[in-house]
Amino acid sequence: MRVQWHGHACFRLTTAAGLVIVTDPFDESVGYLLPRGAADVVTVSHEHFDHNHVAAVGGRPLVLKGAGVHSLAPLGPEKSKGATIRGVASFHDSQQGRQRGPNTIFVFDLDGLRVVHLGDLGHQLTAQQVAELGEADLLLVPVGGTYTLDGAGAAKVVEALRPALVIPMHYRTDALSFPLAPVDDFLRAVRGRVERSTHTTVELEPQDLGRGLEPRILVLQYQ
Repeated sequence: MRVQWHGHACFRLTTAAGLVIVTDPFDESVGYLLPRGAADVVTVSHEHFDHNHVAAVGGRPLVLKGAGVHSLAPLGPEKSKGATIRGVASFHDSQQGRQRGPNTIFVFDLDGLRVVHLGDLGHQLTAQQVAELGEADLLLVPVGGTYTLDGAGAAKVVEALRPALVIPMHYRTDALSFPLAPVDDFLRAVRGRVERSTHTTVELEPQDLGRGLEPRILVLQYQ
């Protein structure tokens, strides 16, 4: 599976069968290049402009929102065989959604890997949520604070889920048009082997993600 970071909370996941999934596309005001290119599926964690700009994505994608098991039947068996997508209910803040509303965590089972995209998670996970998410191979976690978990809070979520690989997202960069904390705050707080890539993408195979005592933390470049 190929994982590409477009910036913010937007990733493009491409499976060996050619299934293309785009998560949380943003609009032009966010500051990054828009995630152009066709997709089969777009997931939206919540209805804010920096996560729900579905019109930026090419093709005629199936748009998935909210909790529950989402059917991929409209895509046909060739691309969707063996792939599942689930939404897990959560909140955008630590006040049960009273400040910023709901948030959906998406769980993708693709190519023998489990990818968990936390969206704009704003609180620590409950034991029930941890159990529902299951064992993550790849965790996409917001770390920039202000609207989501900060670096220390994100590190606690990593410890709770114990993924093999972590890619931080939703933090301050030179491109972003509004203030968040930098990724360095998270990197100082989290326990794991930190790598900084010069690329926007990473290729993943199940056999390459050995699960050790501490996760691998991979910082990608944005598009």
